[in-house]
Parts: sequence; structure tokens; C-alpha cells
Amino acid sequence: MQEGPAAGSSGEERTKEPVTDAVRMQILATEHWSLLATRQLAWTEAFSRANIFLTVLSAAAVALALVAQTDDSGRTFRMFALLLLPVMLFLGVATFVRLGWINEQEGWIVIGMNRLRRGYLDIAPDLEPYFITGSTDDLVGLLRTTGITELENRQFALQALVSTPAVIGVIDCVLAGVLGGLVAELAGLATAAAVAIGLGCGLVTLVLLALYPAHQVRRFQRTYKPKFPA
Repeated sequence: MQEGPAAGSSGEERTKEPVTDAVRMQILATEHWSLLATRQLAWTEAFSRANIFLTVLSAAAVALALVAQTDDSGRTFRMFALLLLPVMLFLGVATFVRLGWINEQEGWIVIGMNRLRRGYLDIAPDLEPYFITGSTDDLVGLLRTTGITELENRQFALQALVSTPAVIGVIDCVLAGVLGGLVAELAGLATAAAVAIGLGCGLVTLVLLALYPAHQVRRFQRTYKPKFPA
């Protein structure tokens, strides 16, 4: 005798109930809070890395000053600086690169939150006048979320110039210049030549550090395609 259908088959064949707007809003809000928490962790790490670098750099400067006071010939000071400055430069470059990664991660988080706002407005279009952040995932929407309006895009260059990675990068260039000048002086070169080499090292470091965020921007422009442009 042929067996009848399983008891659970009727439940599996039932048509799923349509998802209501309230459920959609709850799902979007949950994802939004998750992105906000991730963004907060990224900001906390960025501040911590910058603070660690500046604290260690300050301690190194104090140590160099103490050595300089007890060294009449200056040879001990130069050797101590030659050992200490490369470590400071490595820590500064590592901090700069890590801040670049964090900024890139934050950019993707902002894209995600803008898309979620677009979802909110698709459910409740009448709420659009109350949103001051962007609801599109193109460049205009990203700049608006970071506080730069469409008519003030020229502020983006100034904002990048005074950002934390830029400050760390300038300090790295100074460290590289001082280290290069110190090595040139220990090699027996004249003061003018040592200063010139130090300036050259600082400029080369500036160019190399600037290439990294430029590469990030070019890669983003080449690979990213907005789904909800303005």
C-alpha cells in the first residue's frame, strides 16, 4: 500500500507570509546599529594608534634631550639618536598605513549606512526632509554624510590636509629628514650637505606616503559602482 504524504510536507509547501514594512524597518535598523558599532570601533582604534605613536615620540624626544645634556662631545647623543629615530620612523609609518586602512573601512561603512537610509526612505518617503546625512551611495552622498555638502566639495582637500593621517605623515617626513641628515653628518659631510640630504629624505618620504592614499582613491574609483546614485 502506498504511504501518504509526510506530516510536515504541508507545512513546507505553505506559502510564506509577505514581509511587512515594520519587519523591513527592523532589519534595516539592526544592520544600521551594527555598522555604527563597527564604525565606533574603527574610530577608537584610529585614536589609540595615533595616541600611542605621539606618546612614544614624546618620550623619545625627552630621552634625547636628557642624553644631550649629559654628553659634551655629542657623539653619544648622535649614536643614541641613530638607534632611536629608525624605530620612531617605523612606528610612524605603520601608524600612517593603519590609519589609511581604517579610513578605507570607514568609507565602506558610510556607503552601507547611506544604502540603509535609502531603504528607510523607500519605505517612508515622507521622512526625507528630516535626514541631514546622505541617502545615496555615490560621491555626493558620501561627502554629505561626512559633513561636506554638494556645493562645498572644495572643502574635501582641506579636510584631507588637516586629517589625522596627514598630521602623522608630516611627522614621519620630519623624522625621515632628521634621520637622513644625521646619517649624512656621521658620514663626514658638511653641514650644508647634511641639511640638503635631510630635506631630500623628508621630501622623498612625503611623496612615498602620498602615493598610498592616492592608490586607495584610484582603486576605489576604478572598482566601485554605486547602486543608488543621486
